[in-house]
Amino acid sequence: MRRDQEPSGGGIHPLLVGRFSPYRFDPSAVVDDASLRLLLEAARWAPSAGNSQPWGFFVSRPGEPDHERVVRHLAPSSARWAVDAGLLVVTLTRRHVDGTEVLYSEFADYDLGQAIAHMTLQAEALGLASHQFRAFDMEGLTKELDPNPGWAVVSMVALGKAAGEPPEGRDRRSVEELLSGPWAPSA
Repeated sequence: MRRDQEPSGGGIHPLLVGRFSPYRFDPSAVVDDASLRLLLEAARWAPSAGNSQPWGFFVSRPGEPDHERVVRHLAPSSARWAVDAGLLVVTLTRRHVDGTEVLYSEFADYDLGQAIAHMTLQAEALGLASHQFRAFDMEGLTKELDPNPGWAVVSMVALGKAAGEPPEGRDRRSVEELLSGPWAPSA
């Protein structure tokens, strides 16, 4: 669905329609403690399999000591824009029970995605933009943060005030395309 074909009126919520992943953030815009708390609260209320809540976040803001610990592991492609975000969030999931191979939750990554989606919508409600990404040195960041046994770094989210306007004409697959996946009979 193209942006000019998006539903209006009784359609999907404006927070969903207006969401986009900026490649530029306003470096002067700060994500304050109250906003950070609301973002984490939104993630906390996400659904999870068996209420396992297998997610965790390492947050850093420009000017704070932990920020450089994260920034130094960004790939050049994401370093061009992510360093200007008011908040960088490293997302982690608990896949295994402590140091064993026993699954903590086979749905851990899915559940983490739910928590990030909640955080993303809360960001929109606060007038913040978010950009989820994986362009960083996974091995280096994992060594840097040294998560507890059973936990794994999955992705990052940059949050802050977008610099510039949303892109025009964003393409979205149609609802019909969503329903005609690999399980559908060939025509």
